[in-house]
Amino acid sequence: MKTYSCETHINHALDVFVAAEEKFPIMEAIAEDEKLSTNCAYCEQVALYIVSSEKTDTTCR
Repeated sequence: MKTYSCETHINHALDVFVAAEEKFPIMEAIAEDEKLSTNCAYCEQVALYIVSSEKTDTTCR
């Protein structure tokens, strides 16, 4: 499971992940160059975070 979230919906995204997966997620910031092309799963705002069960390669380092 991987969910993209804006600042407003990050708590909801974390709650949904824990309820569905029954484990703690990894929350990562989306890289600056990918922010403009990725929307939040819950609204039309630009996503700032990825909530998933594994590390992705699209994070700021």
